[in-house]
Amino acid sequence: MPMIIATVMAYVDPEQQAEGQVRITWEVADKFGASLVGVSAFAVEPPFVAEGVIIRETTADDLKRMKSARADKEQWFRSVAGLPEGRVEWRCSVDYPTAFLTNEGAIGRLGGDQAHARKMDQFHFIDPAEAMMRMGRPTLLVPDHVATLNADRVRVGWKDTCEATIAVRNALPFLSRASQVTVVEISTSDEQDTARHRVRDVAKYLQAHAVKCQVDVRVHMAEPDAHQLVRLAKDEGAHLIVTGSYGHSRLGEWMFGGVTRGLLHELPVCVMMSH
Repeated sequence: MPMIIATVMAYVDPEQQAEGQVRITWEVADKFGASLVGVSAFAVEPPFVAEGVIIRETTADDLKRMKSARADKEQWFRSVAGLPEGRVEWRCSVDYPTAFLTNEGAIGRLGGDQAHARKMDQFHFIDPAEAMMRMGRPTLLVPDHVATLNADRVRVGWKDTCEATIAVRNALPFLSRASQVTVVEISTSDEQDTARHRVRDVAKYLQAHAVKCQVDVRVHMAEPDAHQLVRLAKDEGAHLIVTGSYGHSRLGEWMFGGVTRGLLHELPVCVMMSH
């Protein structure tokens, strides 16, 4: 049976004003009859001390203003969400944003360029890459310039891994509604026949779930695999790329595989990743 999408979660950062970033999560929630949860958090910065003198610290008034700003952001989120009261929820905490989102995680709309640029401010903004890898849930990454999700044509980036299998399973609600799904594997020249067998097996699985599916096998080129996958998606006019996310934590820092890292940095279209 296809995975049921019951909850769509959107992180709302303190500077978020673009309604399109909430509207896209509303579209997903509305399409699948899911609940929509807005999540926001901030952590209190420790005092900045130089030569034994406190230069800057968060005061009680600062904390009060920050909480008030979050209350205003909740009202903004609810007004933009446009769903019945019983299907909209707001969760806020004084906590590190990435840690809070990870603990609450469902399907999350994590922004692209802006979120990546701000990720070093761990007190106010999420690190989308770390959140995605830690949540263990399907994550929808949306470029800043995209204000609506048209998932009519989908490219599935396939590898013979658990992550890819989980990604396909998690994406079934989207894939079953698409008019065109293409499963593509980028392989070495001497593995093309084996790759064709693999993607055909994936296609059979998807067709058994009423997914209109075709397959494609390409040979590694000089360009990185992520660029090749993106180029193929653009050539096909795909609206969504589905793929597994690959990485591991070393000494508290996430290290990503080439395709995952490339897609995180590029994000030309919406990307749904699962880890």
